[in-house]
Amino acid sequence: MTATRLCLVRHGETAWNAERRIQGQLDVPLSPVGQAQARAAAAALQGQAIAAIYSSDLVRARHTAEAAAARLGLPVHHRPDLRERHYGVLQRLTYAEFAERHADAYARFRAREEDFVLPGGGESLRAFAARVQACLDDIVAAHPGRRVLVVTHGGVLDILHRRASGRPLAAPRDFEIANAAFNWLEVVRGHWRLLSWAERGHLDEALDELPG
Repeated sequence: MTATRLCLVRHGETAWNAERRIQGQLDVPLSPVGQAQARAAAAALQGQAIAAIYSSDLVRARHTAEAAAARLGLPVHHRPDLRERHYGVLQRLTYAEFAERHADAYARFRAREEDFVLPGGGESLRAFAARVQACLDDIVAAHPGRRVLVVTHGGVLDILHRRASGRPLAAPRDFEIANAAFNWLEVVRGHWRLLSWAERGHLDEALDELPG
């Protein structure tokens, strides 16, 4: 059976990324650096035989996807279930402020407790992973044997790397999640595997400010 290949792209940089400020599901636009990254990623994707483009509906992902869509001549399918994890009351805080004001929650977050629900309407890691994986299963089922571009967020890429590599949700992160880099996965009969990760030869700079 022919493999479905996924090119996963974290959105371009925002001012909040540079500040290490938690965006979660808040709508934060691309910075000038992020806009340049989106254009560079789009240009690098032009030679790829991409069959479809999916994106989170948050503006930083949408605008990154739209740059690629303009190059590839394809529409963007917006999926709210490709959004970043909901961080509840922690959205808008820097990671340093999170650690200072919510020390217990921060410790449990850093320990990657799978069933810990972030305070103020946030998601647990387990619920977030289930949402992301169900969405990607739908996308793969809709495009068997094709190449698909998925523009999303750092937390989503974290979940999908672990799915393809077999690394547990609770394990510390030992891989990069850079803005606007290319991350390729392959899916055959429900089996996921990594092809390449954090390709950024098309970028002048790429930030990975996320905690492990």
